[in-house]
Amino acid sequence: MFNCHSRKYTLALTCIAPLFATTLHAEDHNYGPLRSYAQSPIQSISLAPVLRSAKALPIDYKEIYGSVTAASVWADTDDYTLDYYHNQVELGGKWVFSEKWLMDINYRWSFAADNHLDGLTESFHDLFGIDQNGREEVGRDQFTQNMTDYGLKNENFDGETLSNSVNIYLERKVYEKDKHSLSFGGGLFYNHVASGPFEGNSFDQNVQINYTYSNEAHEIYSMLGLTHHSRDKLNDLLPMKSMTFSTAVGYRYQLFDNHQILAEYHLYDGYIDDSSDLSEASHEALIGYRYLMENSAIEIFATENMVNMDNSTDISFTIGYRYQL
Repeated sequence: MFNCHSRKYTLALTCIAPLFATTLHAEDHNYGPLRSYAQSPIQSISLAPVLRSAKALPIDYKEIYGSVTAASVWADTDDYTLDYYHNQVELGGKWVFSEKWLMDINYRWSFAADNHLDGLTESFHDLFGIDQNGREEVGRDQFTQNMTDYGLKNENFDGETLSNSVNIYLERKVYEKDKHSLSFGGGLFYNHVASGPFEGNSFDQNVQINYTYSNEAHEIYSMLGLTHHSRDKLNDLLPMKSMTFSTAVGYRYQLFDNHQILAEYHLYDGYIDDSSDLSEASHEALIGYRYLMENSAIEIFATENMVNMDNSTDISFTIGYRYQL
């Protein structure tokens, strides 16, 4: 017969047991790399390939996701001046509808709005010893795009839509054995901005190949992509390349049962076809954290430009939520 103390211990174990039963491990979730998108000024409003996992998912796997991003753009060269904030809202979902095929559909809205990142950006750069590139010499919270050679000058465009797009991506699993996975995919991107200084339409296409290496708590992702751009001019002024190249690599580490840390590097070919810095490749470094729950995950990450400080977003911060049905 149990005494009073035994009953208390039994009750405590009964309450605690479910917590251990739902302990999560890397193999319980297949979220792959961060759900991120290019943040460079031109790439963020066009089609840019996304770093993805090549691992096969169970048939009828479904995931819905959403995220918000706040970014600060700063560039000052002999050819142009860019000083504004852009923000993105993304909603989407993916579905494994056969043993080999996956579909991913998402909507992305990018708009200019004051997110007060200038002060935080300067502090972040000071903390890590990153050059301010002249940012501290101008006023904060401005909305300016000035490209004299093309006659482009946008001022005070706070509240305007930068892009309003739908992206459909289809992927086929090609190879999976032991720790190695390979897949091939292609996407269609339609952007329509009905009015304002960024009014216009575009219909772009991309293909990409994805490779993933998995080893218990470690996972490495890589991607090579090629994008075809339908419009030959941005805002009817800036000449655009018809084809651009992208590549990315990422690493995920299972820190604890419910905690993952991720680091990624993305390279995007310059989209503008001229001799300015916007024609050169942009380099983005991402560092993030993912908290796993029973059927969902929260992601928080920062994107920082590297190498060329005048053709990429200065810094951006993203928070996202992903739910597996």
